[in-house]
Amino acid sequence: MTDAYIVSALRTAGGRRGGRLSGWHPVDLAGTLIDGLVAKSGAAPDAVDDVILGCVGQVGEQAVNVARNAVLASSLPESVPGTSVDRQCGSSQQALHFAAQAVMSGSMDVVIAGGVESMTRVPMGSPLTLAKKADMGIYMSHAIRERYPHTELFSQFDGAEMVAEKYGIARAALDEFALESHQRAIRATQTGAFDNEILPVTVLDPDSGEEISHTVDEGIRFDATLDSIASVKLLVENGRISAATASQICDGASGVMVVSEAGLKRLGVEPLARIHHMSVMGHDPVIMLEAPMPATQRALDRAGMNIDDIDLFEVNEAFAPIPLAWLQSTRADPERLNVNGGAIALGHPLGASGTKLMTTLVHALKARGGRYGLQTMCEGGGMANVTIIERL
Repeated sequence: MTDAYIVSALRTAGGRRGGRLSGWHPVDLAGTLIDGLVAKSGAAPDAVDDVILGCVGQVGEQAVNVARNAVLASSLPESVPGTSVDRQCGSSQQALHFAAQAVMSGSMDVVIAGGVESMTRVPMGSPLTLAKKADMGIYMSHAIRERYPHTELFSQFDGAEMVAEKYGIARAALDEFALESHQRAIRATQTGAFDNEILPVTVLDPDSGEEISHTVDEGIRFDATLDSIASVKLLVENGRISAATASQICDGASGVMVVSEAGLKRLGVEPLARIHHMSVMGHDPVIMLEAPMPATQRALDRAGMNIDDIDLFEVNEAFAPIPLAWLQSTRADPERLNVNGGAIALGHPLGASGTKLMTTLVHALKARGGRYGLQTMCEGGGMANVTIIERL
């Protein structure tokens, strides 16, 4: 079986809800990202065998197979197909896994994997809320209710509070982690750590009305302090999590180009990284967000590695308790975790976050001279993908 290699990795800078990227149709944003990946790799547009995109809100502007529509909005020929993936927050990480599996099997040589989410134009939860308004029911079937009789709906917010309580993480620790996320993102921005991974896109300046290039993550709070974070109201009474210690609603797109050894020769490019391991695991859907902990250990076991073999980690900051509980569970070095900040500062564009984190991981490994990187993220329904890459 052939290896799978990443040869280009890009993301847009995140846009706040109603912010700089809100004027972009998500299909056009994804199409522009696809064009950026092709240009970065030097591949001919017709060399791409398939496009696999993650997207959670597959309704409205993101409906009817957003991946195929993104192909039609790009410079790729009509002959290139596309398919869309929903594994909730891990959608584009799963898209990467599917792309890698395709080239490892020998059935394809060049695949683009990525994701897009406009949380401004397609608000979070739209597939559920719009269906309820149309009296089309909800996903909690009779059989699920029998299995989980004390759960009205699976809730990520309840799950995050459960994780904080189970691992004994106080609000003060969550606030400190959130501040560190902003500080690391600020440092990365100011030192140019994101320059090679961000694809500039044209947006309208809200003040001047003129076209400008969007290259800085809009969610970073450059004036954040511990006091300002600690002053934010808790999401639930007597809880531990506030909006300041949760990921930011975000618009964005991201992607990677994955190729086989034959693809490397055909394109004549040097790989950035090799896919070393990939797996996915289901877990308790009620606590929901704890899956990255057992999934990481199982992935390391299957890869024949231990936590100290990994140079950098990207663990999605859906809520601050998740990476903190992950650190507690794995005993990983916190200095290797989310070194350029995470979703609390940079935003979490749902279906685009998987390859967004992978893009950052690939470039951070290169900048720091690391060899192995591990990415994982909690996902709706109680799941977690784990990807281990080797920088080349």
